Amino acid sequence: MHLGQTGWQWLADKGAIVHSQKNASTLNEVFSFISRKTGNEKLKSDAAVPEIENAVLDIRGWTIDRLCRVWLIMQLDPSDRTSYLSKIENLFSGASMNELVALHSALPVLAYPEAWRARCAEGIRSNIGTVLEAIMYENAYPFHWLDEAAFNQMVLKAFFADKDVDRIVGMDQRANEELAGILFDYAHERWAAGRTVNPQLWRLTGKYIHALNFPDILRLWNTGSSVEKKAALLACSQSDFPPARKLWENERSRKEEFNWHNLNG
Repeated sequence: MHLGQTGWQWLADKGAIVHSQKNASTLNEVFSFISRKTGNEKLKSDAAVPEIENAVLDIRGWTIDRLCRVWLIMQLDPSDRTSYLSKIENLFSGASMNELVALHSALPVLAYPEAWRARCAEGIRSNIGTVLEAIMYENAYPFHWLDEAAFNQMVLKAFFADKDVDRIVGMDQRANEELAGILFDYAHERWAAGRTVNPQLWRLTGKYIHALNFPDILRLWNTGSSVEKKAALLACSQSDFPPARKLWENERSRKEEFNWHNLNG
């Protein structure tokens, strides 16, 4: 393990204090100090900190200090709601960039999940790429707890910031008519400016294709790149709009096997 026995024992001892201490002095000190003790090396594929493996977290690509900060937060005693919320809110208020990454990464395992919607939405408005990725990539909190407007804002921000939307948990399940309309409008803005549109955008529109927006799908099919043509067909495969279904049925047999996850392959 990255920490070694001595490092792990130090963290475990601090975690025990954080769990039992009524004030937040040790939490604040250790949360800030961790990177100097652990370093910021990326985790190896088989690396894990004891007691975190069973949490609803995907730690691939994390650094050791990010993981240890999340583990430390998990040691807080949540029995006193007011105290628990206050301690974590205090961490958010004074957090550095890397600390914000850890805090947003911890959202799926925080107690009182409904209390963190505003913090999550605030993070989505950030222009710090690593913070956005901590919220967007393999993080189940937005899928389960953000309302429709906030989730839609996150997806639009992901396209706007050129993030890997395929890593957003539950994006397809949270697709909705309002989001589809927003994305069609976004595509029009990009086209009007002579810019390209991420083909993944169309995966969120298929269920909401109708007579007014079907010309946009036809534009992809008639003038788009090979990847955009695939995206047009996949969007049509999700649609009940007869012309869209007809396009899919007529063309799918001529195409190799592809889906939204291997669209560029």
